[in-house]
Amino acid sequence: MQISKANPNAVAKRLAGRRDQSRRDKGQSALVDAGNWRRDTYTLPRSAARAKAAELFDQYPKAAYMTEIEFWQELDDGRIEFTLRRLPSAD
Repeated sequence: MQISKANPNAVAKRLAGRRDQSRRDKGQSALVDAGNWRRDTYTLPRSAARAKAAELFDQYPKAAYMTEIEFWQELDDGRIEFTLRRLPSAD
């Protein structure tokens, strides 16, 4: 019996694609982990973006998670895109 070896790069890309699709289904456009920071990017209508940011700050308080809006912009269609940066856990 011959066991085929999968290309690790192809496996990583396939898994990242599944993760990204799951996040898009939840309204998130991207997830980037860099070092100890977790970054979540959302693209939502203005009122929904404001509510989502407030929800995230309630869920991940600044004092414990060092949560902050790292970047935001208004898109041509009026939606707001923002990136929230936080620590992955509060120890």
